[in-house]
Amino acid sequence: MCGIAGTYRWPDGKAVTDRLTETLAHRGPDGSGGYSHALGDGEVHLGHRRLAILDLSENGAQPMVSGGLALTYNGELYNAPELRAELEGAGVRFRGTSDTEVLLEAWRRWGTDCLPRLRGMFAFAVFDERTGDLVLVRDQLGIKPLFLLRRGEGLVFASELKALAAVTGGSLEVDPAALVASLLYYWVPDSRCAFRGAEKLPPGTWLRCRADGSVQRGRFWDLREVAAEGQERARSGDLPDLAAVVEESTRRHLLSDVPVATFLSGGLDSSYLTALAARDRPGIPAYTIGFRAEDARFEAMPDDLRYARRVAERFGVDLREIEIAPDVLDLLPRMTYHLDEPVGDPAAINTFLICSAAREAGVKVMLSGMGADELFAGYRKHLANLIAVRYRHVPGPVRRGVASAVDRLPVATSRRGLRSVRFAKRFLSFAGLPEETAFRRSYTLYDRQELAGLLDPDLAPAVDDVLAEHADVYQDNELDDFVNRMCLADARMFLPGLNLAYTDRSSMAASTEVRVPYVDVEVVRAAFAVPGARKIAGRQGKAVLKEAATTVLPREIVYRPKGLFSAPLRAWMSRDLAPLVREVVNDGLLVRSGFLRREALARMVAEDAAGQRDFSKHLWHVLTLEYWYRDATSRAGRNSPTSTA
Repeated sequence: MCGIAGTYRWPDGKAVTDRLTETLAHRGPDGSGGYSHALGDGEVHLGHRRLAILDLSENGAQPMVSGGLALTYNGELYNAPELRAELEGAGVRFRGTSDTEVLLEAWRRWGTDCLPRLRGMFAFAVFDERTGDLVLVRDQLGIKPLFLLRRGEGLVFASELKALAAVTGGSLEVDPAALVASLLYYWVPDSRCAFRGAEKLPPGTWLRCRADGSVQRGRFWDLREVAAEGQERARSGDLPDLAAVVEESTRRHLLSDVPVATFLSGGLDSSYLTALAARDRPGIPAYTIGFRAEDARFEAMPDDLRYARRVAERFGVDLREIEIAPDVLDLLPRMTYHLDEPVGDPAAINTFLICSAAREAGVKVMLSGMGADELFAGYRKHLANLIAVRYRHVPGPVRRGVASAVDRLPVATSRRGLRSVRFAKRFLSFAGLPEETAFRRSYTLYDRQELAGLLDPDLAPAVDDVLAEHADVYQDNELDDFVNRMCLADARMFLPGLNLAYTDRSSMAASTEVRVPYVDVEVVRAAFAVPGARKIAGRQGKAVLKEAATTVLPREIVYRPKGLFSAPLRAWMSRDLAPLVREVVNDGLLVRSGFLRREALARMVAEDAAGQRDFSKHLWHVLTLEYWYRDATSRAGRNSPTSTA
């Protein structure tokens, strides 16, 4: 796992690449390297920061240059041993044992045809000295990031957006539509970028800059096609052996020349992976989190720590417990910087603190249960949307009576939050809406009217554009299975846009690699070959994964109530962050610029404080957006987010 950067026909390319690479130092503290080559009318420069995981010797150093090819690569290939054996059978002789060298030789032999054969997480750039072509590639599911900026025939790229912002002299302007999207979702979708002109290379695609100045794009993996193929497989009755697929993926993700640990929340996903990993690595360390007692009581949070301890004891895992009692006033601006774009999920703090503790203990690699909820319908929103279908058949007068009664209930008392009331209010906010709108509303922060009322009126077209984009993505499939339509939308939007993004940035901020065995091409293929009725059975989400896990885990762990890898937001907002919320509402830069309306924010604060509604997540994201915008505009000459010119 590393940080990569480079320029192609970019002014002052060597200095720019050096600065890009230095900005990414936290992603690779074990070494750095550079490569330069003259083109007919310019130069190409590649940079690399190394976090050594496989082949710790200089044979694994990058950029790797051999036989006219130069490669800078971020990621891990879990099928590198098989590819190596095939290449050796074809006469290739390897100097070392890194997967980087396997990738370089696979590219030499097969070019872009090698890409569908790669199983892992990766973003890389490869330059061919003979043709003068530079190719950028991102993995199938968007696990690893790759940002780029094109100007004329020039291109600059990096693993993180902050690197591009740092080397462009403040010339990157904030994209107001991306900020509108971030308010809706509490993250910036993978299809958008917080700065105009910059972009994220889409998952499963490549981009080629040719010596003649032309640019070519291609796709080597399409999640929509995989889902459609899975549906046909399910119709034929060819159901996968999910337990075998997950076990095989977990085993591959343990490939490492350095210590490996796991996240262990005590929930199904992390417990299953930890139990499987402990078979191959007896005594493997696992990290879990707890919260201050007063915060957990106020938030009415489940006791996940108790379950994590049971799993650790049963499977001989070395459990290391971390209490999350952070100085959020200090961590908020730090995390906003590391996350690159405004991301309003406090789970990023949990990931950063766990990875920091693991790194201090000498652990460089961690396994996470990320992705199982998206692929196997494990979120409450999935079950809630199914229930909503039935709820729409309830007579209108009854529904209106229920809604009126629930609306009068408080979401919190002076001592604790009332989670069941919060869930009921949330459910009723979308239960009567059409499918796509209901699904969007079940996990986003605002409906159209609320979002428009929060923003400068000139941004109303951007609101409509963002909502239309969600509808287009959700409806762009060939599936007749409602549950799998939701899973596909999550795998295309929620997973790369939020969960994989914050996991990458938070872990790499602590110089730690996080691997996600559920977000594996073979697990994904298996997931979409499972009918929705096997994913949600009765009131059980992830039913098919739970069935597979019972071959390893005790039923009390498999069928326990779902926990949350989150943070006690209501406690933080009412105590630690209350003065900051008042400051941002009354005199924040977003309010003074006109982007956000002070009256709308003040109304949210008042209703939250009175216990009428739960706006803790909304206000947390406003804080992250404020800090991000302050930093972005201080670099870019205070360009206005309301400008659409």
